[in-house]
Amino acid sequence: MTDPGIPQLQALPDGDAEVSLVVRLQWEDVAALGQDAARLAARFKRPVTLDEAAGHRLRIRPPAAHAKAMPQERAQQPAVASTTVSPLPARSPQEQARQAIEKINGNNSHETA
Repeated sequence: MTDPGIPQLQALPDGDAEVSLVVRLQWEDVAALGQDAARLAARFKRPVTLDEAAGHRLRIRPPAAHAKAMPQERAQQPAVASTTVSPLPARSPQEQARQAIEKINGNNSHETA
C-alpha cells in the first residue's frame, strides 16, 4: 500500500538512498536533462538515463542559499574531545540509510543498544 503523496524511499547497498517521485517539468528542462545525459554518456562511454542525469545534476549543485553555513571562526576551531564520553561506534552506510528510513517512516522496530 503506497500513499501517492509520500515519495518511496529505498536504501541501496552502496549506502545511497533512492527516492521515487514524479516531477512535472517544462520541455526546456527535459531537453536540458537530455543534453546532460548525452554529455555523461560520452564521458562514461555507456548509456545514461534521464533519471541518472537528474541525480548527477542534483549532486553537483552548490548548496542552497538558505542552507546554514558554518561560521568561519567555528570551522577553524579544533574539535575538543571529552574523556568522559565514549565515542559512538561507527555505523555502516547501510545502517545509516536504514535508520534514516525508519525515522522518516516512524518505525522504531529495530533499535540498537
